[in-house]
Amino acid sequence: MSFEFWLFLISLLIFISVLSSKVLDRFAVPVLLIFLGIGILAGSEGIGRIYFDNAVLAKSIGTVALIFIIFSGGLDTDWKETKPVILPGIILSTLGVLITALVTGFFAVYILNFSILEGMLLGSIVSSTDAAAVFTTLRSRKISLKKPLKPLLEFESGSNDPMAVFLTIGVISLITVQGTKFISLIPSFIIDMGMGLAVGYIMAKFSLFLIKRLNLEYEGLYPVIMISLVLLTFTIAGFVKGNGFLAVYVAGLMLGKFEFQNKRMIKKFHDGIAWLMQIVMFVTLGLLVFPSQVLPYIWKGLLITVLLMVVARPAGVLISLLPFKMKFAKKIMISWVGLRGSVPIILATFPLTAGIDQANVIFNIVFFVVAISVFIQGTSIPLVSKLLGLD
Repeated sequence: MSFEFWLFLISLLIFISVLSSKVLDRFAVPVLLIFLGIGILAGSEGIGRIYFDNAVLAKSIGTVALIFIIFSGGLDTDWKETKPVILPGIILSTLGVLITALVTGFFAVYILNFSILEGMLLGSIVSSTDAAAVFTTLRSRKISLKKPLKPLLEFESGSNDPMAVFLTIGVISLITVQGTKFISLIPSFIIDMGMGLAVGYIMAKFSLFLIKRLNLEYEGLYPVIMISLVLLTFTIAGFVKGNGFLAVYVAGLMLGKFEFQNKRMIKKFHDGIAWLMQIVMFVTLGLLVFPSQVLPYIWKGLLITVLLMVVARPAGVLISLLPFKMKFAKKIMISWVGLRGSVPIILATFPLTAGIDQANVIFNIVFFVVAISVFIQGTSIPLVSKLLGLD
């Protein structure tokens, strides 16, 4: 196929995705599910017949997309609303994710006949809420949740992906590298998170210093230099063994606190980039899925999804929030807005590239979990918030 044909195909998929989101949003269909569905329809088992099974490429595309989605989410976060919920948000993003992974992994061992480490791997992959799904759902539907739910949920979803990434990579190393012990992951965790925080903070200060003193002749160059700073933040964190996603989120969050030249234009630009990245990422992941391989796991996948939504996620939330005075209804609401999205599917490509025995089963189960979670939880948030008196 010629270059022009591929360009036509990509532009057509993006065009259809945007138009479909406008039409189907009236029927309360989550927009991210629409993008994923278009990818499936365009895939090798859909009407488009586009064969795509490159997990490495999908992982790379997803990583780049997540960088800009997470940065945009941090940049667009209201610091004044977020500051009071940072402590519970951090506990949810670490301890809450760990508990969710452990409980889900326990269920996976018995339902899927996995080994303990394979169960833990599946639990780690689906343990975090998805920033793209949460940001898009809470903001596009114009849901007005009582304080401090919205800032807490957005902060958690933006900051808990690094924990899921760490757990996934850590469990894979336990499976594939002989002699690796769980205790060895503790110092790695401290370095991973600590360096991620440090790099994000330093790069935010540097970016602010640079932009305030730059006097570029063309305004259009300010978003361009911000793109380079975002990518530098991610890569520098990786060089010093820090978590790049955490660094990017912290940088965006810190920059959102201050006023600087062309901030409004930069925020709008990155909002558009984030939407483009979501479309590209979900369509790509949809292309990677073979529905015929997912169908054999439909009942087991449904059971794990239900247990994740009503047992594992609530357990993580309720235990994490024990030290804080918060109404039970709010804790239930936080538990229900545990949307899974692109991050679990991207993390599910890690076992594929690592050559794990149960990698295909894990990927298909994870895809099913994400689709059901986004559909059921994403569409029911307005109703649940009204039933709990939190709208």
